Formats: sequence, C-alpha cells, structure tokens
Amino acid sequence: MPDAGVQNGLVSARPTFAVEGTVRADLAQDLLGLRIEESTDGLYSCEATFANWGPLRDGQVGFPHFAEDTFDFGTALQVDTLADEEMKTVFEGRVTALESRVPDGRAPALTVLAEDRLQDLRMTRRTRTFEELSDADVARQVARDHGLQAEVDVDGPTHDVLAQVNQSDLAFLRDRARAIDAEVWVEGDTLRLQDRGRREAGDLALTHGEGLRSVRVRADLAHQQTDFTVSGWDVQAKEAIEETADASALQRELNGGQSGAAALEEALGARTQQMVHTTPLTTDEARALAEASFRQHARRFVEARGVAEGDGRMRVGAQVELRGVGGRFEGGRYTLTEVVHSFDPERGYRTRFEAQRPYLDQ
Repeated sequence: MPDAGVQNGLVSARPTFAVEGTVRADLAQDLLGLRIEESTDGLYSCEATFANWGPLRDGQVGFPHFAEDTFDFGTALQVDTLADEEMKTVFEGRVTALESRVPDGRAPALTVLAEDRLQDLRMTRRTRTFEELSDADVARQVARDHGLQAEVDVDGPTHDVLAQVNQSDLAFLRDRARAIDAEVWVEGDTLRLQDRGRREAGDLALTHGEGLRSVRVRADLAHQQTDFTVSGWDVQAKEAIEETADASALQRELNGGQSGAAALEEALGARTQQMVHTTPLTTDEARALAEASFRQHARRFVEARGVAEGDGRMRVGAQVELRGVGGRFEGGRYTLTEVVHSFDPERGYRTRFEAQRPYLDQ
C-alpha cells in the first residue's frame, strides 16, 4: 500500500469551499471550525463556522456573509481538503440550517449545516409494498423517486413482497442494504448501493509517529458467533425454512488470518446465534440474511479508533494499513467505517476514524 502523504506536525492547508459551483477564497480565510462526518449509514453531514464581521462593499462594517447572501436554504456546498499533497472533495451537499452566533467579547460568526442528497430520502416517509422485485430493483425505484441516478452492484434474491411500513425512504433502504450485506451512499446526484466486500474507496497506510497520531485497536470475542441460523416459512411450498451461515461466508475477507469465529471456538467453544425476529419467505432470502448477519458481526472482531493528520483520502470504505500498532494488529487491511474530518485554526486539519477487520494475523 502507498504511504500516507501527510507527515508529522500540523497541517496548515485550509479546506476550500465552493458555493453553487464557485470557489470562495473568503470562506477559507474566514473559517473558524469545520466538521464533516461520514459513516456506513451513508448520510454525510457538514458543519462549518465562519467569522462573520468585517467591512462591507459599501464601506460600512457589518455581517459580510449576510450582506452578500452567501448562503440560503438549499445552497449547494462543496468542501475539498488536503489529500496526499493534493485537494480532494470530501463533501457535496446542500445547506439545511443557518445559525448566527454573537458571543460576548468575541466577533460574530455564522455556522452553516449541510447534508448530502440522502437528506431527501430521510425526510420522505411512506407506507407501501414492492412485489416481485430484488433489492437492486428497489434501490433503482427509490433513486427515481428522488430524481437521482442509480449505480447498483449487489447480489440477492427476488422478493415476493417487501413492505415499507411508516419508514423514511432512507431507513427502508438502509434496512434492505443490511439484509444483503451492502452499503448505501450518495456521490453527487448518484445513489450508490454496493456489496460491502466489493466497495472500492482507495488504499493508504498510516504509520504511528508519522501520519497516525494516536490509535486504539481491540480484538473482542463479545460479539462473535461460530454460525448464524435464520428460520422462516415458505408460504408457497408450505414448509419451514432454516438456513445457517458460518465462517465460509467470510473466507474472501480473511487474508490468511484467524477469524473471530475460529478464535472463539478454539478458546471458548462453539456459539450459535438463532435469529427469530426476521420473516424470510424463501430459502434464498433466509440464506442471504444469515450470511449478511454473520459477516456484519464477524467484521467487528478487530476494531480500531484513532486520530490521523488530516487526509482527504480517508473516506468510508477505504482500506487502511496500520503500522506501528504492535503484534497481530500490524498491517493487513482495515476498512474505514466512520470518518470525521475536522479543522480549526489552532490544531489544523485532522481526521478521526473508526475501522474494522474480521481477523488477526496468524
């Protein structure tokens, strides 16, 4: 894997901002604080605070970003940050909230909150059914409902019936993604639904004492199982359904290492999880759900939480090699599951992250 491009010390490069497609150098200069949050749930958010007191175009002194109507509800906002000595887009969305701050003894400030296009799905609640459709078909229909393009790369059965009952479109789509071990997110105006194991978001390496400031890595058997069993009832065949998934469902992700299931069975014995709160109607549905549930729990075997020098390449889904963390936690491929890009004038640009992998090196 390539080395991280950011070394020791504070990163002085400020994020850049584009409003309705126009780069605004004044916003970079006025920036007091920035926080961009990403997670595997898909909805990305941005909170940016700017100094909002100074000379106006008419020569007076006042609130420049109010006087120029810099932001309004729905204003398109793009944020680029440092990524291996270049700038990379880490947020695209629309303004959903504005806040004026006038503190005692300090200059006024403007805080802007924005969300990506999944905000449309979050704010649309429905009750409806889908018949004879796959999850890929459902994702495409949801995308069309919101004027989005769709890029779908998932496997899974065709369902006799799927019910969306008093759920937002986002909550429903997240549920369907989890059921087939996929992730949902938006890039610009494109809704993406992709198998977790096939998501490609880049590779990088973080070394403690260089790009990696601090990290805590834990291998924990608490959430591990040796197999998952899902039961249901096939209405057409009028017979019971029972499908079981074990470590074979994870084989392509183990990289020759020891899985949590193997460590659990060796140290404490077999542990079987019986899932009783699901209602699969076919064998294919039950098998997909059992395998997805097994993989989701198995990936929590090794979890890392850390702080790195800011790097725009650190996005959810990226593969990260951790160096200088010791023992069986070294190397390998950790998948970023949560990323927070932050900036303030005192500490510069930093990236907090959470990452997972389903194995320990042998």
